Amino acid sequence: MKKIIVITLTLISVQAIANDLCKFVDGATIIAQDEQNTYLGKLSNVFDSESIFNVFGSYGSEFSANSIWNESGSFGGKFSSYSPFNQLSSTPPMIIKSGEIIGYLSANDAISAAVSPNFLKNLCGN
Repeated sequence: MKKIIVITLTLISVQAIANDLCKFVDGATIIAQDEQNTYLGKLSNVFDSESIFNVFGSYGSEFSANSIWNESGSFGGKFSSYSPFNQLSSTPPMIIKSGEIIGYLSANDAISAAVSPNFLKNLCGN
């Protein structure tokens, strides 16, 4: 019985943390650290045309040049220095909210305040 209670409380805690993260980043913009500070979309619901979670939008489509989900593009390839999927990149996209950098979209574990794009999509991309 104690194990069930502990597991249930753990699941509730994880869900609460996930909801807090999604609320924290909601409305934030994604900006590349390239020479032009290219706009890569925003973190919002799947119905927003600029959301990186909208698979039909310019920034959520796997075919769009400025989408992090385009594996052949400058901002989504595993080897691009501006891609959040490059585990060695020191210049991943910035997450900006209210004019402040609140984190980085990156698979590089060495970058503080980084969140994996796949993790974020799984938590907040519904």
